[in-house]
Amino acid sequence: MSMSNRILGDAPMNRCIVLGRFQPFHLGHATLVEAAIEHAQGGDIVIAIGSAQAAWEADNPWTADERQAMVEAWAEAKALAITVVQIDDINDPPNWVKHAAATHGEGTLVTSDGPTATLYSEAGWKVHNVELKERETHEGWRVRQTIRMLSTVMDDEAAREVLRNSLPAEVTEWLIENDAMFRCSTFETGVHAG
Repeated sequence: MSMSNRILGDAPMNRCIVLGRFQPFHLGHATLVEAAIEHAQGGDIVIAIGSAQAAWEADNPWTADERQAMVEAWAEAKALAITVVQIDDINDPPNWVKHAAATHGEGTLVTSDGPTATLYSEAGWKVHNVELKERETHEGWRVRQTIRMLSTVMDDEAAREVLRNSLPAEVTEWLIENDAMFRCSTFETGVHAG
């Protein structure tokens, strides 16, 4: 399995990139990666973790390394060959694609996010749009709110049961094993979109 934080060079035509913050890596993200694998037809799959510098805050509770560990736990359990890269945000949409491509390389963006699809399309990229089912269940802010609620329960079986409709089992186990849910209870309790 090929996983790294290295900068990627020229890509084969069938490289697919899935971009997200993965706060945390949830079932909607897993669906995107699976769609990318199908679309790539044996080509490379790159998971690009955006906002790599963001961590330890309500909208971004986990570090980029922790998010990468979640993705890798899921991929390893599924025996998927992926490459994971981390990209700092520059808060400059007109220059984002060039900035991100320097790390994730060239290929086809696989996304379900309209604004991201438009940004890449306007930059001349091929974009494979994926329509997600149960989008509301798989919105990052909803998943984080659920984890925030569970972070004070201290019952691993309850966490597994509640999160099974939102997170891959491997990610839930990673959160439990690394005591990574508890920090969510330390943030303010307001709802944060994103």
